[in-house]
Amino acid sequence: MPDDGEELYLTLDWDGPLEEWVERNVVPYLDTVPEALVSPRLSRMDAARTIAHYLAGDPEPLIVADWPEDIALFNALLLTGPGTMVEVPPLTFKFVELSGFSTAANSKVPHNALHDARSLRDHMLTLEP
Repeated sequence: MPDDGEELYLTLDWDGPLEEWVERNVVPYLDTVPEALVSPRLSRMDAARTIAHYLAGDPEPLIVADWPEDIALFNALLLTGPGTMVEVPPLTFKFVELSGFSTAANSKVPHNALHDARSLRDHMLTLEP
């Protein structure tokens, strides 16, 4: 989520099995975002292209995550096939271990990626000098 407020929220088309926790705690809230950000379910390829387009306007994007798997999943989404990926500017990743702070517990809609990202951003801003 950029500092200028321009947000991107994507949902993926998925017809495979879901873990019970995801089905109960994530899926019902996928579209619980501002109407302008609700997106159709995208293929992984279309999502990768959309992310590449979104990042193209930032010469030095910083991706911040409070869970290691989030970085891995983000990077996996950039892949378009064996040995190929979408074109993105150089990316910097920052993993922050937030003992005593729960992004989901402080999120307007827990486990919704947009609201959790907003919660993380807001918390990180309180830590800056």
